[in-house]
Amino acid sequence: MQERFAFGAALPHVLDARNKTLNRAGMFPIRDHNPSEKTPYVTYVLIAVNVLVFVSYWPLFADPRALNAFFGSYAMIPASVTGGADWSTLLTSMFLHGGLMHLGGNMLFLYIFGDNLEEELGHLRFLGFYLLTGLLAGTAHVISAPYSSVPTVGASGAIAGVMGGYLLMFPKARIDVLFIFIIFFKVFPVPAWVMLGLWFGLQLFNGVGVDPQSGGVAYWAHAGGFIAGLLLMLPLWLKLGGPAYWQRNKGHPPHPEAEYTMVRSVIPKAGQRRNGDPKPRITDIPRSGRRR
Repeated sequence: MQERFAFGAALPHVLDARNKTLNRAGMFPIRDHNPSEKTPYVTYVLIAVNVLVFVSYWPLFADPRALNAFFGSYAMIPASVTGGADWSTLLTSMFLHGGLMHLGGNMLFLYIFGDNLEEELGHLRFLGFYLLTGLLAGTAHVISAPYSSVPTVGASGAIAGVMGGYLLMFPKARIDVLFIFIIFFKVFPVPAWVMLGLWFGLQLFNGVGVDPQSGGVAYWAHAGGFIAGLLLMLPLWLKLGGPAYWQRNKGHPPHPEAEYTMVRSVIPKAGQRRNGDPKPRITDIPRSGRRR
């Protein structure tokens, strides 16, 4: 997520309040069935840099005043950018996060979708793509709230660009989505166009319904990054044949998809005994995938 924070707020408490809601119910991707055949060095480096930067200012979370001062210097503040100052924060804000859940969620999305786009673009072009979509996402947020004084942090504008490019290149790649409701959880495989299309639709819906001047999630940064990523991938998609590229693979990746087998595990079921022994409950537990 691209987060916005008000100065003077008790930042960790704000984040904790939202995380309690996420713990009751949630739905998020955990992996795709689209293995890359080359090592995604840039994706790994971006994840490492984001984590190391977060660790470097982690102690500041114990002092909200110091944390706000830090974000005031390196987070992107739309009003400052509109006034012609602090343009560099469009870049620095991409490597800052407002908490562990914020960082973890963004890095999970980058890990799932980044490797395949890096394989298609090549290492250096993917790095340029990532940074450019992040800058364009930040610009979209500035346009949506040009006089906001709320600091904005997060890599999700750039990651939304990766998701937009992924949708164009692999619309029918399967994404495993973990659904959690209180204590119930299950993994559902869905096509990329369903998962990413719903995600993009939610950004538009929430962007229209939420005041971009206030704190919270910068939905227009997400939507802007997603559109930028899709448009920036158009030249490669057209070079590969455009609609003909989709038809050749029927929207699936141009290589065998990963298959994740399910290991059947016997777990005792609590309750009454029948005929002297409890009946075992059979539960499917996912095991690491392998390619066909």
